[in-house]
Amino acid sequence: MEHYNKKNFTVTQSIGFMLSKSRNLVAADLDSALKDLGITSQQMGVILSVARGLAQTPLELSRLLAIDTGLMTRMLDKLELQGWLTRRRSDQDRRVIHLGLTRAGHALAEEASGIAPQVLNRRLRHFSKTEFAELQRLLAKFIDGTDSS
Repeated sequence: MEHYNKKNFTVTQSIGFMLSKSRNLVAADLDSALKDLGITSQQMGVILSVARGLAQTPLELSRLLAIDTGLMTRMLDKLELQGWLTRRRSDQDRRVIHLGLTRAGHALAEEASGIAPQVLNRRLRHFSKTEFAELQRLLAKFIDGTDSS
């Protein structure tokens, strides 16, 4: 089924625009809430992804977080300089770099992980449990391109 055509397409009412605007609002809210920790929402994504074992290499992180490899390298440089992250070359394949968190990085991950739910809950405060579940289902369907019901 095609939902858009040349006549009914309006940029500010398109799904792409609304998703992008939603993402930007959440990122701005998170950046503000994380300011005292000295990290951005993107950096928090890196720290939490490594802390939770969702990605172990820069390439895995780039794919998971949809961040280009150049920006990822710069973020990892900064996080390493701050003393939150370590990089170690693989013994099996010198091209592969494994990421880890320092003790300070783990402490930062613990503190940051409590901030994101608060920020998201503020944005979702007018949603019922049913609406929240439906939003999650629809977003998963949109991302997958399949029906997740």
